[in-house]
Amino acid sequence: MTGVLEAWRACVQSGALDADPSQEDAARRLGQLNAALDAWRPGGGLFARKSAPPRGVWLHGPVGTGKSMLMDMLFERAPLIEKRRVHFHDFMAEAHAAIGQWRTLDSKARKRRPEYVRGAGDDPIPPVAKALADRARLLCLDEAEITDIADAMLVGRLFEQLFERGVVLAATSNRAPSELYLNGVNRQLFLPFVDLIGEKLDVVKLDSGRDYRRRVLEGEDLWLTPQSEQTRAHFDDLWRRMTAGAGEHEETLTVSGRAVPVPRAASGCCRFGFESLCGSALGSADYLAIARRYRVLFLESVPVMGPEERDRARRFVMLIDALYEAECGLVALAEAEPDRLYTHGDYAFEFQRAASRVAELRRALPE
Repeated sequence: MTGVLEAWRACVQSGALDADPSQEDAARRLGQLNAALDAWRPGGGLFARKSAPPRGVWLHGPVGTGKSMLMDMLFERAPLIEKRRVHFHDFMAEAHAAIGQWRTLDSKARKRRPEYVRGAGDDPIPPVAKALADRARLLCLDEAEITDIADAMLVGRLFEQLFERGVVLAATSNRAPSELYLNGVNRQLFLPFVDLIGEKLDVVKLDSGRDYRRRVLEGEDLWLTPQSEQTRAHFDDLWRRMTAGAGEHEETLTVSGRAVPVPRAASGCCRFGFESLCGSALGSADYLAIARRYRVLFLESVPVMGPEERDRARRFVMLIDALYEAECGLVALAEAEPDRLYTHGDYAFEFQRAASRVAELRRALPE
């Protein structure tokens, strides 16, 4: 398999990406990390000496500069079997839940658990970190952001334990690590985490002053209709260009303790069929979580709906409202124009409001 830098250069050569020195430097550093991972011998072996983990990488820069795309390229090409890519918010929610669960166990039950750490006493951080480290030697965290004091208090001790257990971290964020949790309550307690990042990772700024996603979709009508071989080919081409060669993967969002599967995700974009989003029991909170997580939603097979499909029409309205509120872009493949999708039924008036919002979303990504 080609390396990260070679994969990025292939995208430039094909026209999927512009030649961007900032992206190239980041791709080069991620390629070096991949090479170091390939040479790393974390567990040693009969004739091999255990080696120290390589330094990780923290990419930061504005929306649309290619952080998630490059993270996808790294993850897809990482030679480790024990690797994991997860959104930072979901990772922290998982850690908090595991801590809460550990605290409910008595001492006998704790000793029977595989993540039990001798000498940890009542401290839940070491066993939770052990459980997380056992799942992945390479941990790729996307869109790190600290807004919650509970996360700010936990993150330093948790990652100190993860690093002690040999976990290699690659992360992305819109802000530099030193600017996370800025002006937050008791921020001084968060600053050791910033120092830890500087010690264990190379911090790489990714900012060319361009939003490559906006360039791809510039001048495009993002509502493709009617559904035909031609419009589907165009829809697929926009997806390929937006994801710029990054490998697709499944993701799972956690919303109020429930799992919301995302069947196809890459480079900060997600792709759903209409039925999986609007034909299943999802609500406003689910749609808002999706809209806040991804920069662009690709929605295919949007049908014309009759009066008996009021629930699907209602969910579509909730979806459009969430995209609009979260400033998430929409690329859709549909049977008809938005105002012709649901014209007869007791939800038609509300549906027309959503259709008018689609008129704004279809011309460009939100600012």
